[in-house]
Amino acid sequence: MRLQSLRHELAHPRTSVQLCLLGIIAGVTSALLIVLFRLGIEWTQSTGLALLSRFELSDTLAWIILPIAAAVLILIIAFFTGFKHYRLGIPFVIHRVKKHYGHIPWRTTVNQFFGGMLALAGGFVVGREGPSVHLGAAGSSLFGQTLRLPQNSIRTLAGCGIAAGISASFNTPLAAVIFVMEVVLREYKIHIFVPVMLSAACGSVITRIVFGEGNELAYFSFSSFSQWVYLYLIVFGCLLGVLATLFNHTLMTVMTAFRRVSMVWRLLLASLITAIGGALLPESLGANFEDVNALFSQNPEALLVLTILLMKFVLATCAIGLGIPGGIIGPVMVIGMLAGAFLLIPVSHWLPREDFTSSFALLGIAGMLTAVLHAPLAALVAVMELSYRPEIILPAILVIVPAYVTATQFLGNRSIFIQQLDFQKLPYAITSIREALEKTGVQAAMETDFKLFYDAPEEALQKFLADSPTQLVIQQSKFELDIKYAWVHYDVSLSQHAHPISYQTMTGMSSQATLAEVYEQLNSARSGAVYIYDDNPSTITGVITWNRLQSFLQRAQF
Repeated sequence: MRLQSLRHELAHPRTSVQLCLLGIIAGVTSALLIVLFRLGIEWTQSTGLALLSRFELSDTLAWIILPIAAAVLILIIAFFTGFKHYRLGIPFVIHRVKKHYGHIPWRTTVNQFFGGMLALAGGFVVGREGPSVHLGAAGSSLFGQTLRLPQNSIRTLAGCGIAAGISASFNTPLAAVIFVMEVVLREYKIHIFVPVMLSAACGSVITRIVFGEGNELAYFSFSSFSQWVYLYLIVFGCLLGVLATLFNHTLMTVMTAFRRVSMVWRLLLASLITAIGGALLPESLGANFEDVNALFSQNPEALLVLTILLMKFVLATCAIGLGIPGGIIGPVMVIGMLAGAFLLIPVSHWLPREDFTSSFALLGIAGMLTAVLHAPLAALVAVMELSYRPEIILPAILVIVPAYVTATQFLGNRSIFIQQLDFQKLPYAITSIREALEKTGVQAAMETDFKLFYDAPEEALQKFLADSPTQLVIQQSKFELDIKYAWVHYDVSLSQHAHPISYQTMTGMSSQATLAEVYEQLNSARSGAVYIYDDNPSTITGVITWNRLQSFLQRAQF
């Protein structure tokens, strides 16, 4: 009975203690999954390197073997789980959140967990936030499905899991919340915002307990600029917008060119390209922030920074474009850091590189994230959290705005996630009516005060309606194979041959459904009703008529 009360409360689109508690549980569950995933990456990589060291191989040869071995193992896992379930990453999660209330198939989750672990341990230039988002959404939505919660609340829990996953990956809880609202859900609603914030906080707390207080960019300091530098930051942002557009275009070109190639050959080709890149320039492997910091600490020559930047660019677009399981945000951040450090060189006469490399690297992250993902607010909050310095806000804005305008208006660049969704033919857009109705579960709108008759004669129904004309009357009819329900009411049509009483057969809907499914069922006739059931489709628990739905739709719109 308490679980039923919980479901009824969660069907309403409002902030509640129950939803906040579930957001905390979802955050903890997702964060633990991400911690396990991160520990698995470290164990897999150390075990692989230790195994190769037994054969007394050089480091260069080891980094050649690791990507190829990782690709082979990824293919073996995909074979056992089914190649058709190899739909991974943030674009797939956006599709599932928008069109399937955040339900993530478990086979794709297995692929993402082990495939992402192997890809990151194998040195591919991919990020761990892609698997983190996937695993976070899967873990939290599975929790909601197990309790058979309303679909609108399962979608909220999926958002909570995504926030916890990003927060647990980068230790940036506020940026995780903004990312969920700006990129995944693409809306700001207070009843969603609060549990997502709690979930992100849980993710950050757990990752700090396991991996320490600081984030991986804590060693990046930010130095204050003179006002004249602001003019260069505008040019700096425009150049990053061009680089981001080139990145998106190159990535989509790779995906399009190899569309018809078997996944087996695509992954093997990606591993071969990564192995060659690792042999030529070991610093180009992976998307690790600590490696970039180690590079900057050596005060490298401009040519070396440019070479690593170009190699990272090629390896990232090839790995992601050819289907290696991993995220795009990590590589974009690393490319932004390298690009920022390189673009500092033209003004290094006035701004010493050793003092301002970290500052321009952080601003490079802001510009690249903005132009690639079309998430300016998330990018701004991310660099502010990563640097722990509020002084970065104004310079970051001066980079973010020109980067975004240059990429979108002048170069026609779209969000990489939207481009990937269109390429994979995964629908993500929904109408405004459906979007409004999906926020309310059927249990919040159904009428439970109804009179149920069992195969009653028409005379009895007429007599009851005459005595109680406003009462909702339902007729149950038993057949040999099933039970059907009909809504009984006066026929108020002006037809000359109209029957006094109208019987409208009702379709059953699960108590987990939202008003959007009711609208789709009744919209064509713009009349009638549906009945709601819990576990047994033959047992009615409530009724939603078209008029009742219309009142909720108007309330949702205004």
